[in-house]
Amino acid sequence: MPPITSPAARTGPRAVPAARRPQGRGAGDGSRFTRAVARAAPALLGHLAVRLLGLAVLARWAHLQHHGVWTTLATSWDSHWYLRIADHGYDHELGTRFNHNDLAFFPLYPAVVKAVAAVTPGSRASVGLVVAVLCSSAAAWGVFAVGDRLYGRRAGTFLAVLWGALPVAVVQWMGYTESLFTALAAWSLYCVLTGRWVAAGALAALAGLTRPTGIAVAAAVVAAALAALWRGAPVRRPLTGALLAPLGWFGFVAWVGFRLGRWDGYFAVQRLWRNQWDGGADTLRELRTLLVYDRSPALFLVVVSLVLILAGVLFLLCLADRQPLALLVFSGVLLLVVLGSGGVYFPRARFLLPGFPLLLPLAVALARARRHVAALMLGAAALSSAWLGAYMLLVWPGAP
Repeated sequence: MPPITSPAARTGPRAVPAARRPQGRGAGDGSRFTRAVARAAPALLGHLAVRLLGLAVLARWAHLQHHGVWTTLATSWDSHWYLRIADHGYDHELGTRFNHNDLAFFPLYPAVVKAVAAVTPGSRASVGLVVAVLCSSAAAWGVFAVGDRLYGRRAGTFLAVLWGALPVAVVQWMGYTESLFTALAAWSLYCVLTGRWVAAGALAALAGLTRPTGIAVAAAVVAAALAALWRGAPVRRPLTGALLAPLGWFGFVAWVGFRLGRWDGYFAVQRLWRNQWDGGADTLRELRTLLVYDRSPALFLVVVSLVLILAGVLFLLCLADRQPLALLVFSGVLLLVVLGSGGVYFPRARFLLPGFPLLLPLAVALARARRHVAALMLGAAALSSAWLGAYMLLVWPGAP
């Protein structure tokens, strides 16, 4: 496939069309926002339709198995940990029990849930679910904005819908951090592409308070800012963005070390969750076992394995397409962290959910395809995502 380029992709974040350059506040702000909403509407509605389909399939399946949909989405697995942090705060000691120290979970999502629940009715579990759903729409808008910026509205729309139709996209509407993190990452990358360096750094810092992979957003902002400075951009704003970007991630890691009284406290907690970076040895071992030696592997583990392999292939396509540096660094560091870490294997497809730039080659291909071909491919993706989401939550015995 020939390289897919655009003026923005070729010239980088400095090439901001005049119509999209940041301007001063004024009476036109409202109309610009209205136009932005109208432009993103097909993407937002498409993403919503895909996720409602997934919810309908999950609800029907749950009804047949006499499960509650709300409980499944709001309080299961990692949702329990975030609600516990919102209710009681963090542990004070490292301990020795495996998989039991809540300092492995980053603080922004439970802090938001606690703050919103303090001023709204309903339980914190309900608030957490609503926050996740709203953040998924904000994330879809950010995903669309990046795709639209680089390859046009049609490609941006397909990108947002594809992100909502990923095999593990059901977690976008769970009490998990993926939706909040993707929203912060997408808008941070969009700010890089449009030269809004301070906003990019601030959003990257918040992403670093949301998930361990927030380091990928920080790396993307820092790399793009340094590249802009190398090209001769004014120093102040790119440098400010680069300094802000890693503060969230490093701040939480330092705080955990201070709380536990040891400089490597956060990494000691990760070891208790059997999660250490091993350069990908564990990932390769699991892939070989599942796809070569295991005669009857679990369906969900096969799906996870295929997602990891496809992610690697898509990253190579992104390199060939010469995506902007910020997107390549974000996707590359995200892959490095997820594929290079040992520990539990089955959540790794979920860990890659925020890596929406990896879907850009597919979105551009769909944008160029005939309508019936694109509709068929999106329909197949949406149906498979809906079925796999319900299977993952109601049949698979482990966490998604």
